[in-house]
Amino acid sequence: MPELPEVETIARGVNERLRGDRIIDAWFSNYPKLFKTPSAHQTKGLNGSAILAVHRTGKHIVCELGEARGSSLVESDAQWIVHLGMTGRLLVTTPEAPLALHTHARISLASGRELRFVDSRRFGRLEFRDLSRSPAFRAAGADPLTVTAAEFAQIFHSRRLAIKAALLNQNLLSGVGNIYADESLFRAGLRPSRLSGRLTRAELEALRLALREVLEHAIRLGGSSVSDYVDADGVRGFFQLEHCVYLRHGLPCRRCQTPIRRIELAGRGTHFCPKCQR
Repeated sequence: MPELPEVETIARGVNERLRGDRIIDAWFSNYPKLFKTPSAHQTKGLNGSAILAVHRTGKHIVCELGEARGSSLVESDAQWIVHLGMTGRLLVTTPEAPLALHTHARISLASGRELRFVDSRRFGRLEFRDLSRSPAFRAAGADPLTVTAAEFAQIFHSRRLAIKAALLNQNLLSGVGNIYADESLFRAGLRPSRLSGRLTRAELEALRLALREVLEHAIRLGGSSVSDYVDADGVRGFFQLEHCVYLRHGLPCRRCQTPIRRIELAGRGTHFCPKCQR
């Protein structure tokens, strides 16, 4: 599943290419499970709207919609919200580009481009919100790129959960998944199985900083392409080439040469160095 760096990369790419463009037509497939809002309602809401901005919130891509008025800033009056699920792709392309299998949305734009949502396993979700009737979309947990030291400590210091499980809880912290939990715990030198509530304030701060550094570095490299992920142009990321522990079980640690171990924790495959992480 795409995590924060992959979603951030896609959102930035779509924003760069489509900000200010106008939607002239929206087509959706006939797979109703994909739509948190009925597809007919999405079509009606999207048609004629301008894309004011595109950004990431948690693991979701949020398109802010409204009426464009020249170069002046206009408040959004609607949102189109995309969750990529396990295999979702949000691609900026042209109408002439070959249509991929499992394309479930085609958004035609005044510029002549198309925004397409492709999802082979159909775990993604598409939603339209009229902000005059519904609140703006918000992530349940704190954002790991902006959470403060005090907020991070407050979130984790009393939890009776393994720290890996706590990092994956989207109600606590939004956007972190298996890859970046493993990589940040390695960088912070912490065993994934340690209880959150028994970590010292110094250890929690080391983890917060490690997590932010890993996520920011992964964003710079376009995310991790370990499965289906590509960015808005269909280009794979490069951070997987720098993974220190994730999916490297049995291989030597890049720091100490001890073989990386894999265990099951919170129902997820978990990778760590038994020597570097205490």
